[in-house]
Amino acid sequence: MQPQNALLSATGTTIFTVMSALALEHGAINLGQGFPDYDGPSDVIHAAAAALLDGRNQYPPLTGVPELRRAVAHHNRRFYGLEVDPDAEVVVTSGATEAITACLMAVLNPGDECVLIEPLYDTYLPVVRLLGAVPRLVRLEPPKWELPRAALAAAFGPRTKAILLNTPMNPTGKVFTAAELAFLAELIRRHDCYAICDEVYEHLTFDGWRHIPLMTLPGMRARSMRIGSAGKTFSLTGWKVGYVTCDRSLAGNVAKAHQNLTFTTPPNLQRGVAVGLMKDDAYFAAIGPQLQARRDRLAAGLARLGFGVLETRGSYFISADFRPLGFDGDDVAFCRTITEEAKVTAIPVTAFYASDDPPRHYARFAFCKGEAVLDEALARLERWIAQRRQPGRRAAAG
Repeated sequence: MQPQNALLSATGTTIFTVMSALALEHGAINLGQGFPDYDGPSDVIHAAAAALLDGRNQYPPLTGVPELRRAVAHHNRRFYGLEVDPDAEVVVTSGATEAITACLMAVLNPGDECVLIEPLYDTYLPVVRLLGAVPRLVRLEPPKWELPRAALAAAFGPRTKAILLNTPMNPTGKVFTAAELAFLAELIRRHDCYAICDEVYEHLTFDGWRHIPLMTLPGMRARSMRIGSAGKTFSLTGWKVGYVTCDRSLAGNVAKAHQNLTFTTPPNLQRGVAVGLMKDDAYFAAIGPQLQARRDRLAAGLARLGFGVLETRGSYFISADFRPLGFDGDDVAFCRTITEEAKVTAIPVTAFYASDDPPRHYARFAFCKGEAVLDEALARLERWIAQRRQPGRRAAAG
């Protein structure tokens, strides 16, 4: 048999699938994969359910049903002051992962360079490489995750076509500051390139931090492709409804890429999301503080147990340093051990790095869970730590 695609053959199963399967095998509480264990707003769900019975179950328009495109445009104006043509500047996709792929396809040619910021979501790099483009990696360093301006500037060059920016950021919980975004925008303008903006956690920010779309900065309206996710905004991750907002000069290629990936997205789910995006201000004002309370609950518990907990300004996730516990293995060993022994699952942060010598002493925990689940996870970890400290038990891995 002839060899299959070399890149895909060399790509392992995603760490989220691996750890979720391990969690299921050992009966562990899964704080690894980022999905809530509670349902989204009932009016959004009922709208989608009702739409199944209204006789409109055939192919919807390629770029999305009109109701959802209008709702996305309204959302952009309402929260960010962006004026968007719903008929020419919105493309609905089957989830944000597809949206990211479609946006990269829209602008990258083989040999183009694309700047990526580590730690990074695990689908970014394979897609860039599958398109024949060249990734240029820039690393943020814990615990502050500050933008390394000199390294970032050095990553841009004459072959740079795009940068893929994730803010609020998974897995770091970083929300890029106005100054950092201004620096990025200047580089993008100077090098005449594009920005693919993964902004799926746009409403999930904490402690007074606010998300600023790169698209709102001077000169960035025509260069940015802004990606949102109903799954994150409405706690309906299984629906896989995403949406791209971009200038009409880019939307045509994004739509063509979407056509060749999934073509369209279930129309009833789109109509449910349209109801969600039109919800009143109280909903959007509440979702951040509600999630912040869960973050605080898990962060306080991990700190009490001895973890070094890093700051989280947005997203679903906390990263924690497990070295203070006396565990001398790496993050993969730690996450496997707590899944098997403590019955709590986390994600090793090295899964979000592609370059050499990443930090190997952090685990990422998802806090988008019910309070009782978080409390039980902490109780299990506490019992496990106590057992490992008993005489005769090794504190190290193995």
